[in-house]
Amino acid sequence: MPSRYLSFRCSLPWLLLLLETLFLIYSSFGFKGVGDIFYPPSFYPEFQDVNHMVIFGFGFFLMVLRRYGFSSIGFNFLLIVLGVQCSVLVEDLLNFLRLQQNEVGMKSLAKAVVSMTAVVISTGAVLGKANPVQLIVMTLVELIIFYVSRCINRTLLQVPDQLTLMHVHLFGAYFGLAVTSRFPEPPPGLDKNRSTPKSDLFSMLGTVFVWVFWPSFNSILADSKKEAVLNTYFALAVSAVAAFLLSALTSKDGKFRMAHIHSAVLAGGVTISYTAPSIQHPWIAMILGLLGSVITILGSHCLQRCFNPALKLQDTSGVHFTFGLPAVLGAVAAVVLFVVEKGMEKQWNNLSSLGYLILVDVGAFCQTISTALITGLITGLILNIKLFKAVHVSKYFDDQFYWEVSF
Repeated sequence: MPSRYLSFRCSLPWLLLLLETLFLIYSSFGFKGVGDIFYPPSFYPEFQDVNHMVIFGFGFFLMVLRRYGFSSIGFNFLLIVLGVQCSVLVEDLLNFLRLQQNEVGMKSLAKAVVSMTAVVISTGAVLGKANPVQLIVMTLVELIIFYVSRCINRTLLQVPDQLTLMHVHLFGAYFGLAVTSRFPEPPPGLDKNRSTPKSDLFSMLGTVFVWVFWPSFNSILADSKKEAVLNTYFALAVSAVAAFLLSALTSKDGKFRMAHIHSAVLAGGVTISYTAPSIQHPWIAMILGLLGSVITILGSHCLQRCFNPALKLQDTSGVHFTFGLPAVLGAVAAVVLFVVEKGMEKQWNNLSSLGYLILVDVGAFCQTISTALITGLITGLILNIKLFKAVHVSKYFDDQFYWEVSF
């Protein structure tokens, strides 16, 4: 193997040093200070919940490969701590350009951590294929594009800021799918891209942590926090029960499949993310949780057997049916619930106005998906140029390429 494949000493440390130097220079001259960082005082526990969910929960959630555990946790942590700094910088730049409302203290930091969820989801799609340099570049590009997408929805389509932030699942899933489609397929005989009982156990541990903290994730920036927490919890609970039920029904021998549980128990949280603060009846949230679990398990069968092979797409962690499809379902449900709400308020008399509002909601979701796919394809092409030292397909899904390990 050429020497350029054997060490990242000449690229990765210097890239990290350059980025941290830029962040340090910016914080010295442009950061507003930490005087109001704990405002409001009651916000810190919610921030900690989301921080635990993104770093610990998703870190273990990505441990699905038998020989890629160190990289799954380690690279996830590295990308988050770099990405949060980049997000804060982009937030301040948008504030300076007056493209969004200025947020101070803990809320600004919380928005940065929530935005990093898009990158974590995208990382799951390219898991084991991209080297650390490629992942860092992908993180920086994706964060900037995600903020641009949010800015378009907020300024041109008048979508509420909190709702644009909940597009992280939609954007992250389809951006990651577009990026991974530009990577070469692994050889048929490579068996490192499979799980073991141990890796499944650690991954399920991360899933449980994500599940526990998801109500805080959906409610952290919502105006109606109580409704958001209640609806999210009920949606998650029903999706978890449905995951066990459907797993037993769809398995050949009637046994539970860890892959089903790993994906479907989170579907309710993704599906309800757009409407959690506005739903007034918990039974609606429960139905959405059930539908989210159904579309995840059925989607996993269809995508893995038909869609992915046809497009030669290898979605390592199954982010399409874990986050992408439930997010699309949630987007459709948000439009339907909006129409029903206006109908109950007898506001269907002005059909032109109602049609415009529906068109705006649909346009926001379509814009998010389109931007994610187009920019993801471009990013995938850029990441595979020689400058970024793309990993040979024979070295996919292996910790030994990056870490000192002993088996």
